[in-house]
Amino acid sequence: MSPLIIGLLIAFSLILILLCGVPVAFALGMVAVGFLVIFEGPNSVSVIADTLFAGLNEFALLSIPMFILMGAAIASSRAGSDLYEALERWFYRVPGGLIISNLGACSIFAALSGSSPATCAAIGKMGIPEMQKRGYPDSLATGAIAAGGTLGILIPPSITMIVYGISTETSIGRLFMAGIIPGLLLTALFMAWSLYYAKRNGFHFKIGDKGYSWKEKFEILPKVLPFLVIIVLILYALYGGVATPSEAAGVGAFVCVALVIFIYKMWNMRENWEILRSAMRESVMIMMIIGTAALFSYMMSSLYVTQSLAEWIATLDVSPWLLLICINIFLLVAGLFLPPVAVIIMTAPTLVPIVETIGFDPIWFGVMLTINMEIGLITPPVGLNLYVINNIAPDVKLPTILWGALPFMLCMILAIILLIIFPGLATWLPDYMMGTAQY
Repeated sequence: MSPLIIGLLIAFSLILILLCGVPVAFALGMVAVGFLVIFEGPNSVSVIADTLFAGLNEFALLSIPMFILMGAAIASSRAGSDLYEALERWFYRVPGGLIISNLGACSIFAALSGSSPATCAAIGKMGIPEMQKRGYPDSLATGAIAAGGTLGILIPPSITMIVYGISTETSIGRLFMAGIIPGLLLTALFMAWSLYYAKRNGFHFKIGDKGYSWKEKFEILPKVLPFLVIIVLILYALYGGVATPSEAAGVGAFVCVALVIFIYKMWNMRENWEILRSAMRESVMIMMIIGTAALFSYMMSSLYVTQSLAEWIATLDVSPWLLLICINIFLLVAGLFLPPVAVIIMTAPTLVPIVETIGFDPIWFGVMLTINMEIGLITPPVGLNLYVINNIAPDVKLPTILWGALPFMLCMILAIILLIIFPGLATWLPDYMMGTAQY
């Protein structure tokens, strides 16, 4: 049987199992083991354990549970509420300042937590009711938070960037640096749309409103600034060559837990245990996906599917840009049904060699892939952020949230187009700080 036919059977089987509701990790493992046994015989079972654990035998993977622990500690405290409150006090007089404050809080909190659902929950619980009280439409109030939460997988430190770096053997430090300018660009596009909408519809500070004094603006900063300093120090440690991603993540997690305990007086051991349990649960889920994805990749390579696919694409007489557009469409569709980590682990090892063959930078492609995954987080049928927002604002129907998020999806598509036209948006900073990479 042709390797490409086998590849189609594998894809069909995996989609069918996922549609049955089987978790991603188990679906990957079942398909990998099944096809290995069918095409290579029962003796192939002997390589399963070694391959599974070899996929997890990577020092850089230690950074994932540490960054998750850092995010869990921050998400369990009032850090999100304080961050939102601080920005709201400073941007109160700006047209649409409340939306801009929410988006700014989302971008910073997302960078701290690395979790889109945690960002939506932490900022949305305060931001959505306040926007509704000020007369903002439900669609805009919920859509802005849903979109703002996605920034966490692009702005460093990002867990999805770590997974991409490990899966494709590219520099995690370069990926983090490459995400800074596109992350700020996307945040600016979100804010620009919000500012335009607010001016067009008359949402602005009214003369006679209370406002905030300078004392009120500054008194909340001591609770927020330590967490912002952590982000800066982590990035400095990574880019300055002071520490590896795993070491920086470990120190960041310890400092964040300590700050949460002391600033918010979380002395109750039950609360601290809940932080550890939440971080452990998410870490194990991601590690399971990574381990079974390694087994899945071994099966694809052993049956010569990956190599045949790459050879077939290389023989296509099409423009590299047309091929890139097709890859983007494929990633958008995949992101509609699977979480970002699963899509990256399953597709990046196959797509990156193809992207490099047609002359594109893998670091640049990693940023573009991540923005595609952001779109998937606010798009049905999976659209995790939509359901999180619906859970914290049950009075707002799901279609309303989706329509509110639509302009922000278009901003993400615009960001992808700008990245394609100006790839230096992603590659200039890492090349400037770390020298031009050779691939």
